[in-house]
Amino acid sequence: MRSIILSLLGALGALASVPAAAQAPAQFLTTGRIVRQGPGLDQLVAPGAQLEIIASGFSHIEGPVWVADSSILLFSDTPTRTIYRWTADNKQSKFLEYSGYTGRMPYSKEPGSNGMALDGSGNLLICEHGDRRLAVLPLAEKSGKRTLADNYNGARFNSPNDVVATANGTFYFTDPPFGLPQQGKDPSREAPVGALYRRAPDGKVTRESTELARPNGLAFSPDGRTLYVSNADSLRPVILAYEVKGDGRLGKSRPFFDMSKVAGRRPKEVPDGLKTDAAGNVYASGFGGILILSPQGQHLGTLDPGVTAANCAWGNDGHTLYITAGTFMCHVKMLAQGKVGN
Repeated sequence: MRSIILSLLGALGALASVPAAAQAPAQFLTTGRIVRQGPGLDQLVAPGAQLEIIASGFSHIEGPVWVADSSILLFSDTPTRTIYRWTADNKQSKFLEYSGYTGRMPYSKEPGSNGMALDGSGNLLICEHGDRRLAVLPLAEKSGKRTLADNYNGARFNSPNDVVATANGTFYFTDPPFGLPQQGKDPSREAPVGALYRRAPDGKVTRESTELARPNGLAFSPDGRTLYVSNADSLRPVILAYEVKGDGRLGKSRPFFDMSKVAGRRPKEVPDGLKTDAAGNVYASGFGGILILSPQGQHLGTLDPGVTAANCAWGNDGHTLYITAGTFMCHVKMLAQGKVGN
């Protein structure tokens, strides 16, 4: 008996000494389904892949971004004005409180931060609804946020929603009225239109387009020559593709995808966040989940979490897609390769 006990103690001691990375990975609940519209999806999503819930209990989460040098996922809970942190070892905590709105009085239903991205120096770009600005937070310094842009020709923005960055320090961001207390009819509204803006490296802000009433998600093609923009408008649920000129200004747009042709729309679903992969496929939040579209605009399939999906982001080694879906965060393992941080 004594030898058996010693053997058991030795086995337990050996197990305790195994590094965490070598132990069994965390097991997550699965949700939703993967809908395959065409054979092209088989090269992007592995057979048997599932959407797994990695965090839950939020109000309405948005703006996910993966910070590679820290192996963390950041995302906004817009109603509660909180940016959360989820780590690769499955730990969750608050990263920043009072994000998006620093006022003291009640504001709107979505006062907090929304879309986020990293610039070329690893700083966190934050679209802030309540403060009506595009802000930056240095992640490598012990310092607070500062304003990058909060007006165009003296008129305050409505509620910056999403942002993408280029290597030379140019930022593009959308400005729909969603974050205003009464949205488009709010008396405090100063910018009369929803618009797509560009902030040049010298700080100058230009209004690049006003043709979409509710511009929302943004994503570049892999070569940077095309900027995709979604329109979160139930009356015109489309994604447009804009030519990016050599000087950074935007040229003419062309229709890329009309989401009204997709069956199975859930209540409150509109075109929302966007991402692309290395092959140029577009991952678009919208009717039925995350639609996967070929570079030619062909619907290849849908990652359906079972509830309205707001946005997505590439993380880890670029083969994991994180999806914000209502009150929970999920991820799915991909064959496709994506760019993290933007």
